[in-house]
Amino acid sequence: MEAIRHIDDIRQAVGKLKKQGKTVGFVPTMGALHEGHLSLFRLAQQQADEVIVSIYVNPEQFGPDEDFDEYPRPLEEDLALCKEEGIRAVFVPTNEVMYPEKQFLRIEVDELNDHMDGKSRPGFFEGILLVVNKLFNIVKPDIAVFGQKDIQQFRILQQMVTEFNHDVKLVMGPIKRANDGLALSSRNAYLSEDQRKRAPGLYRSLRYLKQQIVDGATNIGLLLDHQKKELEAKGFEIDYLEVYSFGQVAPSREITPGNKYILGGAVYLGETRLIDNLIVDT
Repeated sequence: MEAIRHIDDIRQAVGKLKKQGKTVGFVPTMGALHEGHLSLFRLAQQQADEVIVSIYVNPEQFGPDEDFDEYPRPLEEDLALCKEEGIRAVFVPTNEVMYPEKQFLRIEVDELNDHMDGKSRPGFFEGILLVVNKLFNIVKPDIAVFGQKDIQQFRILQQMVTEFNHDVKLVMGPIKRANDGLALSSRNAYLSEDQRKRAPGLYRSLRYLKQQIVDGATNIGLLLDHQKKELEAKGFEIDYLEVYSFGQVAPSREITPGNKYILGGAVYLGETRLIDNLIVDT
């Protein structure tokens, strides 16, 4: 396995694979790899002949008061995991490689980031689109795999691929969870022992809400308000807890048969922000 730092080198490595007639899967990450990432690697390996991973903590998707400096960067451990998983090459660019000079151009998002994480983190998805657009142009994968945990990101990237005519197939990997249901995340390491015990409460609320919706509940607002109060009583600070349409990522208080919805939540335990979601097909 190669750890590649420069654009020309990763392009050469991918080009060599494609000349051999192999399909290339791609999994972009910010490192601090855990079983959730590894599940995406394995899904990519089912979809493509060879898999390329990128490890890059993208400064453009962090706000001024967010945890860019504190974000874990255990690169050697990450590379060892990639090698164990049979990854063909890992692209590990520096900021100087990804943003070598002043950026004069930006990508804007309309409507799809008005709610969920886009509302809570202004500029977040613009930063993601900027870096993923660059990574797609650099690596030119046949398939790219992203996790369902960041479902709004996946939906916005779907739109980018469609509107910008990227020749890549997007695949969404299911959320990987701990035994108690907590969605795996690099930021879970920030939780204290007591917070970690309480953290699965968000998933339990989402499961309860989904079951009520599947069973035909109509007063969605009342259900959501009740679960918000339950979570607040357990020490959670609610960022959002809502049902959203899958297509426009907009709040939906009426459930229509034959449609797809995102049941999404984001909460704080202390300083740690946790996100989770379930997909509801009606």
